[in-house]
Amino acid sequence: MTNHYDVSLRIPADSAYLSILRTATAGLAARLDFTLDDIEDLRIAVDEACALLLPQATLGSELACGFVVQADSLTVEVTASSPEPREPSRDGFAWTVLTALASQVDARTEGEAVTLSLTRRRESTTP
Repeated sequence: MTNHYDVSLRIPADSAYLSILRTATAGLAARLDFTLDDIEDLRIAVDEACALLLPQATLGSELACGFVVQADSLTVEVTASSPEPREPSRDGFAWTVLTALASQVDARTEGEAVTLSLTRRRESTTP
């Protein structure tokens, strides 16, 4: 990951550790005063993004997770190393779920890594 992140963490590329990532996501979204529904949408989106990455992650590797916290949005980038990285299909059900839950979704490959990035913007509370 070459971008600047406000918060970074690494977890084993194993679904047993995804609760750590969901908790970090929820905590950061709460600090931004996201609604409970928005926080839950983000947790589900992060889970779905990881579900797309884990099958191609190198055995025994880590997921690198970066969070960019802004006044009205939270961006989460999850990167997995893979011997043959490929972007997930943008026509599949999982991608449809991601785009419904996040304001912006993107995927990219670089070298032997694949990254999913999702941003959720907080709804304005002013009339």
